[in-house]
Amino acid sequence: MNRSGPELQDPLNVTPTPETDEVEDIQVAAAARRSLLVVGALIATVATGFWWLGREPVTELAVPAEIAEGRVRELPVQSIPRIPFTDITQQAGITFVHEDGAYGDKLLPETMGGGVAFFDFDGDGLPDLLLVNSQRWPWDERPEQQPATLALYRNEGDGRFTDVTRDAGLEISLFGMGVAVGDFDHDGHIDVFISALGEDRLFRNMGDGTFVEVTDYSGVGGGAEDWSTSCGWVDYNNNGLLDLFVCSYLTWSKEDDLAQDFQLTGGGRAYGRPQDFEGTFSRLYRNEGDGRFTDVSAEAGIQVRNPLTDQPMGKSLGVIFYDFDGDGWMDIVVANDTVQNFLFHNQGDGTFREIGTMAGVAFDMAGAARGAMGIDVARFRNNEAVGIAIGNFANEATALFVSYDRNLRFIDEAIPTGLGPPTRNALTFGVFYFDYDLDGRLDLMAVNGHLETEINRVQASQHYEQPPQLFWNAGPEHGTEFCLVNEQYSGPDLVRPMVGRGAAYADIDRDGNLDVVITGIAQTPRLLRNDQQTGHHWLRVRLKGIHSNRHGIGARVEIDVGGRTLSRSVDPTRSYLSQVELPVTFGLGEWNVIDAARVIWPDGAVQIIDPPAVDQTIIVHEDPALRRDRKSLQDRSGLVIR
Repeated sequence: MNRSGPELQDPLNVTPTPETDEVEDIQVAAAARRSLLVVGALIATVATGFWWLGREPVTELAVPAEIAEGRVRELPVQSIPRIPFTDITQQAGITFVHEDGAYGDKLLPETMGGGVAFFDFDGDGLPDLLLVNSQRWPWDERPEQQPATLALYRNEGDGRFTDVTRDAGLEISLFGMGVAVGDFDHDGHIDVFISALGEDRLFRNMGDGTFVEVTDYSGVGGGAEDWSTSCGWVDYNNNGLLDLFVCSYLTWSKEDDLAQDFQLTGGGRAYGRPQDFEGTFSRLYRNEGDGRFTDVSAEAGIQVRNPLTDQPMGKSLGVIFYDFDGDGWMDIVVANDTVQNFLFHNQGDGTFREIGTMAGVAFDMAGAARGAMGIDVARFRNNEAVGIAIGNFANEATALFVSYDRNLRFIDEAIPTGLGPPTRNALTFGVFYFDYDLDGRLDLMAVNGHLETEINRVQASQHYEQPPQLFWNAGPEHGTEFCLVNEQYSGPDLVRPMVGRGAAYADIDRDGNLDVVITGIAQTPRLLRNDQQTGHHWLRVRLKGIHSNRHGIGARVEIDVGGRTLSRSVDPTRSYLSQVELPVTFGLGEWNVIDAARVIWPDGAVQIIDPPAVDQTIIVHEDPALRRDRKSLQDRSGLVIR
């Protein structure tokens, strides 16, 4: 995340030599020849002038050309809606406080924070809340009443959440990082994977409100020295079983961290830079269908090496899954910190090809790697354009890589869309798209916070606590597509500064509005209720898979409304270390009739559904009669996918 730029070199002073004198003589001769050419040209010009004056006059009828009047392009008036977000953390009963482990030595893992997940663990239709915690270091001798643990809060449906961590069997202490939720055993209950510094953990949901750890049997624990970060479930081989992708950050140890003696300008120890630690390989686990997984990272082609050193290149913090070329196979994008981002193109045979540089998502426009953290992807323009948003380090704008027509070629449009300039000073971790005003256009949330408590002493433009940023999508017809929403339009609770890290969204009170949770370093999370009163219509869709994985992760839902097609992906893996809810939400604005609706299942099979009524949640069960042969899928998808 931290980085320092190269120093500028002063120009060299060159002392004249005999060789330079000889060069000067040659230059003088060349100048003389150029003077003769100039004199000749002047003579020719004078002669041509005399000829022009003495020639026969010719009369021509000149038709004056019409000159278009200059006009300034008028843009539609932007009208950011006034939608307050209300902090209900305390009244909801959320008392969790993140433990970062910091005790004074400033070890890099203390800066990373913990993730958060919205998921319905008890199957009552309400999104519950899981918060990931870190812990004190084993060598920390400070007194502690009880170890920090994960926290699971059950949604009671009336605005309150109840801490059920102990009863659920998740009162686990570890140096946790990220969370991934998905039904890996296809029993209808959503399971939980926790990434960590050290061994990762997998918990199977027993369906009775409890979880049982199955890490050892499953084989997804990783190593005691691993540092895992963002993670997610994806069916990369289209066999209906959820596989697991786990980002890995750095090769780290306390001894290496302390030995490098990082210093703030002006004195005092600083948190280390990722450039000073070796990279690592992320991991891909294939689901074998019997509760066990096989690490296929090497054979699948996701282990990227530095071509100069042959050492692991990745320093991975964020991951998303999306079928960018529409071939029915899920691709993977990994956000890396201070090294190039990866785009793993699924070859459809169990392997991936890394094409990040060729696709244009590896570096910024100057060819430099950025400090990338959180990431999300969506069709934010309601057409074939796909935008990958990536939050970056301070003094690096948030990226918005846009691809058109499924061609796997991306251009960073952060600046022309208006997203770049307001995000340049922020140090952004979590990012996600969501339609907070239900107008049918996907807006963007960015969660910010620095690493150093005293950063303002070193950089006047930086602060440890930073306000989250909400960007309203004004539509592509505006000069500024993404408009920063200030306190006047969001209320004070949303933009109050904090040391933000993970972030997620869900409709916690079943009113159709998407609410937000943000985690912080050594802080209580912030649960923000969306109190919008626009009167806009909406539709929420939940999937039930049969051939596909049980909750349709990797599917895409499309609806046609008002002459446009809205598309939403069913994938909880977004933001940074976090998971959003599984149901997808369509904002419909003033449109109250849906013209057509369909589900594109993870393998590309298309299921047409009857146009539903608005302002409700519907459940779509996968049609078992859908044909799955590849030729049939291509023919059918060509007819119905816009």
